[in-house]
Amino acid sequence: MRKEEAFTQLIKENEGIIFKISRVYCDTRENQKDLYQDIVFQLWKGFDSFRGEAKASTWMYRVALNTAFTFLRKEKRKGTAVGIENLHLTYEPDDPILEERLAEMYAQIRQLSDVNKGIILLLLEGKKYEEIATITGFSRSKVATRISRIKETLRTQLVKK
Repeated sequence: MRKEEAFTQLIKENEGIIFKISRVYCDTRENQKDLYQDIVFQLWKGFDSFRGEAKASTWMYRVALNTAFTFLRKEKRKGTAVGIENLHLTYEPDDPILEERLAEMYAQIRQLSDVNKGIILLLLEGKKYEEIATITGFSRSKVATRISRIKETLRTQLVKK
């Protein structure tokens, strides 16, 4: 299989990763599209160096998050605040109580730092601590500590409401 075909297949199989990162870190459609393109470009640039030692999704998350952080720094220098204020779920629950709880959860996640948003997103995706550590470049113990603190922060914020 040619390099271009292999890359295209990898993107198609894992495009949800890129889509989620773009939506979580950008609040406008335009910025989401720009970030999506930046992530795909960075994945293409690094595709030759991907040795397959980690899962492809782990490698993609790492590249995507690092690209998002760089994108945010550039946007902030422009004087534009980037957040997830207008995050729209593709799945809208029929249960109004569940809908309200999801909205509250996302509102609280928006208050977290950029790095902590990424960590909690990965945890909500069902990633294990080891994989989160690989994606973020933190040690497993640092990931565990951060997750513990994030959970406590979210609990405290929800109790105040």
